[in-house]
Amino acid sequence: MSDPRPITVAARGLAGLLAGAATAVPQLCGLVVTAVVPSSGWRRRTVEAGARLHVARMRWARPGWEAGAPRRPLLFLWVVTALGLMTTAIVVLIVAGAGVSLNAGVSWAMGRTIDDIPPSPGNIAYLGLLAAVLAFLAVQGLVGVAALEYRVGDRLLNPHPDRVLRERIDSLTSSRAAIVAAVDAERRRIERDLHDGVQQHVLALGMLIGRARRRGGTDDPVLAQAQETTARLLTELRQVSWRVFPAELDAAGLAAALEGLRDRAAVDVVLRHHATGELPDAVETAAYFLVSEAVTNAAKHSGADRVTVTVDRGDGELVVTVVDDGCGGADPAGGGLAGLARRIAALDGELVVDSPVGGPTTVVGRIPCD
Repeated sequence: MSDPRPITVAARGLAGLLAGAATAVPQLCGLVVTAVVPSSGWRRRTVEAGARLHVARMRWARPGWEAGAPRRPLLFLWVVTALGLMTTAIVVLIVAGAGVSLNAGVSWAMGRTIDDIPPSPGNIAYLGLLAAVLAFLAVQGLVGVAALEYRVGDRLLNPHPDRVLRERIDSLTSSRAAIVAAVDAERRRIERDLHDGVQQHVLALGMLIGRARRRGGTDDPVLAQAQETTARLLTELRQVSWRVFPAELDAAGLAAALEGLRDRAAVDVVLRHHATGELPDAVETAAYFLVSEAVTNAAKHSGADRVTVTVDRGDGELVVTVVDDGCGGADPAGGGLAGLARRIAALDGELVVDSPVGGPTTVVGRIPCD
């Protein structure tokens, strides 16, 4: 749909302004009545209905103008009524001025004087210029009243832009946290499915193969190989289950989960856990996976022999620091670290990676926890 022409916009704006002026006097009488009537449901409904009618008028007069429900309908009505009375006064002045100008023009055209002023060219030019200036000022008054009416409407009908921005930020923050919580919940579900389903079946299969070997009384190399493969599969499944989501994190907390990670790590890990008190589940999960990813990278890529993990809590945040003695050169934009940065950022935290060539590599995560 094309935009309306300027003449159409101006005509609708003027019509809306005149409609407000036409209702100003009876509306003032109604407001006086409501002021003396005790507060009641009828009074509230009447005021709200009047406010809604003016909102509809203003929306019609300015297509595209957005406004919510009046938060203070009585104040809104008083202001709109005052502006309507101002519009009425300006319109009366315009009509009176037009009448005087028309009367003067007709009188001079007929050769008559007006208040002993003869119809000379100089007098006609002077009074014509004065009439034009007054007409311009009157039109500017109408434009100013219209602008003031919509400014008041924006103030009383719509929330402040700063409030809208804060609400949007809060909504985005809640949405990001909800997404992280949903991902963690899905990880927990997958871990339970692996532990309660697949792992149990693999364990049962290994036991059946062992029983078959004992019952046959022979050392069948195929059965022996099958049992060894089943044992390796069970071990790998447990490792995958821990990488998906460590059950111990829910059962015993962050410290115990990090101790389990230290015991399973392929490098020597020194753990210094100084954080006390309960932590939100999302914070514990983010901290655990930060340490897990950093330790895995140190073991696989940096050739580190030793990794030091420090967990501290202070100033409303959990600080996790992982330092390895490897060759450095880690890319913060790599898949694992970038994913961790996004996870921590979703909790309004920050991940900093310092990994100069030659080492050491330091990964620091700061996660709000209060």
